[in-house]
Amino acid sequence: MDYPLLNAFWTMCLIFLWVMWLILLFRIIGDIFRSHDLKGWGKTGWLVLVILLPFLGVFVYVIARGHGMSDREIAQAERQQKQLQEYLRKTVATGDDETSRHADSLAKLAELKNHGDITEEEFQKAKAKILA
Repeated sequence: MDYPLLNAFWTMCLIFLWVMWLILLFRIIGDIFRSHDLKGWGKTGWLVLVILLPFLGVFVYVIARGHGMSDREIAQAERQQKQLQEYLRKTVATGDDETSRHADSLAKLAELKNHGDITEEEFQKAKAKILA
């Protein structure tokens, strides 16, 4: 097995470039589907170009629409964050009253302890009383 170090380095570079190419290709395909300003035929045209002529399609897409890729990604992340916050707000709001009262009491106790108004021992006693 004769495989010099330079050949191993060259192989690692090619694998790295191949993986980066796949990442770029999938990001562009995701951006095509994420884009709201493209309609059905526009998305189909870009997909056909990117899939049938991948190098040319990717480079043309990056030149033509690359400036908005980060904006669309940020907008998607903000929508997901808003959905998560709404879900959490709805889920927490549906908790029973006793649990929410305990949580409020524990939060107030923790705040008092953090401000130094009560000691750790007093905090533990009050916490045990609330949880009992």
